[in-house]
Amino acid sequence: MATTTHTQADREARQTSAGAEPRQTSAGAEARQATQHGAAVRTWEGAEFPAPGIWTIDKAHTTVEFTARHLMVARVKGRFSEFSGELHVADDPHDSTVAVTIDVASIDTREEQRDAHLRSPDFFDVEHYPTMTFRGSRVEHAGGDRWRVHGDLTIRDVTRPVTLEAEFQGAVADPWGGQRVVFSAETTVRREDFGLTWNVALEAGGWLVGSEVRIGIEVEAVRAA
Repeated sequence: MATTTHTQADREARQTSAGAEPRQTSAGAEARQATQHGAAVRTWEGAEFPAPGIWTIDKAHTTVEFTARHLMVARVKGRFSEFSGELHVADDPHDSTVAVTIDVASIDTREEQRDAHLRSPDFFDVEHYPTMTFRGSRVEHAGGDRWRVHGDLTIRDVTRPVTLEAEFQGAVADPWGGQRVVFSAETTVRREDFGLTWNVALEAGGWLVGSEVRIGIEVEAVRAA
């Protein structure tokens, strides 16, 4: 009895001739396959990343916080409680974009008098500039689960380039049938670059309010499309 050995190439050739598409192996094809199968994440060049689509930031489970120096040595922390945004994840993660809008009047440092001063023309001037925005236009893989999001931050109508150092924390299915992804991100900016120049000189030297502001974000986003 004769024995016939079929190679992988033979099988793919027969599938193609029968009208079936040959097997796709590109990262873009894997991304599309993940979307078709409903997976929340896919593997891109060895790293996990959300599946392509629109992911809406869940405000109830997201924090936007900041830390600044007070009297040169102490740290004061605050947060913004009102914001909205979306992650537009592309087939190629590097082409993904981010859009976030923050209601500046929602600032909260747990001290009403300080918050009122921060809302005043000395700082954010919320009457004339009620929102700040971040528009991420390019994503760079920094190794492992780490990514860099390059974009523009606008405060008081002043726009400066900012890079968020981000880490993908993973994905989970929620009890309501939704899919969620989680990111952490941080960056540091100089407030004077955005026109927030108010300060008071200290008798012993230095300034009442520090120049650098560290921004920390914990994002939980829900798949919308």
